[in-house]
Amino acid sequence: MLLELQNVILRMIARGDALEVTLSRLCQEAEALVPGIICSILTLDGEGRLHPAAGPSLPAHYSNALDNLPIGPDVGSCGTAAFLGRPVSVTDIDRDPLWANFKALALPLGLRACWSSPIFSNDSRVIGTFAFYFRETRGPTSLEESIVETCLPLCMIALERQERLLAHSSLAFTDVLTGLPNRTRFENDLSACQDDDWGLLLVDIDNLKTVNDTFGHNVGDALIAAVAARLSAAVKPFETYRLGGDEFAVIVSSASAEKAVSLAESILASAGEPSICNGHTVFSSVTIGAAERNHPGQTPETVRQNADLALYHAKETQRGGFVHHEETLGTAISARFDAIRNVALALDEDRIRAYYQPVVRLDSAEIIGVEALCRMIGRDGSIISASQFHEATKDARVASALTRSMLKQVARDVGAWLGRGIAFQHVGINISAADFRAGGLSDLLSEAFGAAGVPLGHAILEVTESVYISQRDKTVANEIKALRARGLKVALDDFGTGFASLTHLLTVPVDIIKIDKSFVDRLGPGDAGGCIIEGILHIAKGLGIRVVAEGIETADQAERLKAMGCVLGQGYLYSKAVSAEDMTGLLLEGSQEKDTAEMNEALFQLKRVSTARGA
Repeated sequence: MLLELQNVILRMIARGDALEVTLSRLCQEAEALVPGIICSILTLDGEGRLHPAAGPSLPAHYSNALDNLPIGPDVGSCGTAAFLGRPVSVTDIDRDPLWANFKALALPLGLRACWSSPIFSNDSRVIGTFAFYFRETRGPTSLEESIVETCLPLCMIALERQERLLAHSSLAFTDVLTGLPNRTRFENDLSACQDDDWGLLLVDIDNLKTVNDTFGHNVGDALIAAVAARLSAAVKPFETYRLGGDEFAVIVSSASAEKAVSLAESILASAGEPSICNGHTVFSSVTIGAAERNHPGQTPETVRQNADLALYHAKETQRGGFVHHEETLGTAISARFDAIRNVALALDEDRIRAYYQPVVRLDSAEIIGVEALCRMIGRDGSIISASQFHEATKDARVASALTRSMLKQVARDVGAWLGRGIAFQHVGINISAADFRAGGLSDLLSEAFGAAGVPLGHAILEVTESVYISQRDKTVANEIKALRARGLKVALDDFGTGFASLTHLLTVPVDIIKIDKSFVDRLGPGDAGGCIIEGILHIAKGLGIRVVAEGIETADQAERLKAMGCVLGQGYLYSKAVSAEDMTGLLLEGSQEKDTAEMNEALFQLKRVSTARGA
C-alpha cells in the first residue's frame, strides 16, 4: 500500500501537477491508510515563516491562522520541529507548553495530539513540515511512522521541484543586471492594469552610448545598475521595471498629474547625482515621459503609447527633463511618432520591400538601370510609398534599419539579374543624412553587395543636394570620397531644388545629376524650365557628368528632352516603381543588349577620365 501511495505521488510530480493538488492528494492517501488521522503539510520560507501547503481535512480558518507564522522553540509541533530540525511529538495538546499559545485553535476541532516531522532538502535545509493530528492523546504508531518515512521524501521532491520552478520563473521575469522586474513582467503587469486611476512613467538614461564608447560597456553597465537602484528608491512603493538597454518604466497606482510631477522630480534629482562606476566618475541624467489613464475608454496600450509620445517629445525638446502627456502635445510629433512606430513594426514583421523604377535611354527606351525605392507593405497588403512614412527616417535607428534592409534586398535582386545574364548597369540607392551620421556606410554597402557577389561598381549612391553640400563638417563628403574610391558612383538627386548653385559641380565629386521633376513639368514652349535644363546639360557634358531627367510623364516631354541632348530619363511614361519580380520582366523585355551596354559604360568612363585630366 505504501508503494502504491509512492507511485501515485511520483506520477503527479512527473507530469507537473500543481503543488497544492499533489500535496493534498498525498495527505488524502495517508489519511486513507489510517482512518481518523488528519494530515497537514506546511512550507518554510527563507525568512523562517510557515505557510500552509496542504491540509484538506482541516478547516480553512485553522490553516489561515498558521500562515506567516514564525518558527521557534515553542511554536506548537510544526513550528518547533522546523526550528529544531527534528521530529516533535506532542501527545497532549491541552497540557503541553509548546501548544500554550495555539491550543485554542486546535482543541475546539477535536485535535488532541500532533506529531510533526521536518522536511529536509537535498542540501539539508528545512523546507517544510509534515504532521499527523490525532483525535486522542497519543503518539505515533509503527504504521504511522512507516507512512511518514515514505511521505517525507515525496514531500522533498515536490517542494524542491516547486523551488526550481519558482527560481526559473524569477529568472524569466527578472533583469539580471539590475535585479528589477524585466520587460516580460512589465508587459504582464501592464495588461492587468484596469483601474481608472493609474499612470505610467517611462524613463531613459541620457547619453549611455557616449559612456559606453568613452569608458567601455562595463562602466555603462555599472551606470545602468546605479541609475536603476536610485530610480527604484525614488519611486517606492511603486514597482520599477527595466525594459532593456537604457529604458525603464514605473507603473503608478492612484495616479494623478500632481503625483507624476512629484515622482518625476524625485527621479530627476536622484539620477542627476554623480556615480562612481568601475573607478570612473560619471555624471548621468534621465529623460522622462508620463501619462495617466484619465477616462474609462483608455486601454493600457493607449496609456503606454501616450507615455511613449511624451518621452519622445521630451527627448526631442528637453532632454534631461520631464514631459507630461497632454491631448494638445502636437499633431506633427504624433504623426512622426506614429510613422516611426509603424516602420519599426514593419521592419520587425518583414514588410519593407525594395521597388524599382527603370532608368531608360530616351532615344530607344532601353532600360540601362533602375532606382531602388522603399515601400512598406500594409498589413492589409496595400503598398505605402516612402513619402508617407518619410518622418520615420529622421530617427537614426529606424533610418539605419531601413537602409540595412534595403541594401540586402537590392544587392540580392541585382545579383539575381546579373545571374540571368541581363545587361544591367546600375542601381540607384537613396541615402539619407541619418545614414551618414550613423557611420559605417561603406562597410554596410560592401558587406551587402559582397554577400550577393555584386561589384560595388553597379551601385549609384543617390544623395540630395541639401544632404551632400550642407554638411559643413565634411562628414558626408569624406564618406562619399571613400565610397567612390571603392568603385561606387554618386548621383546628386533632385538637382536644382536644394542649393541650386552650379558652382558646386566644380567642387563636389559626382558622377550623375538627376534633374528634378519640377523642371521637367515646366518644359512647355518658352518656359524657363527648358532653359535651365539646357544649361545643366551643357555644363554636365563639359564636366563628363551623366544627366538623368526625373518625372517624365508624357511623350512630348521625352521628345523635348531628347532634342536638348538629354540621353537618360525615368518616370511614369516608362513605368511606375514595381516589385523586383515585375522589374525582372521589364528588364528581360527592354534592357540593352549586353555588348551595347558594356560599350556605353566604357565610353562614359573614358570620357570621364579624359575630362578630369583636361580639367
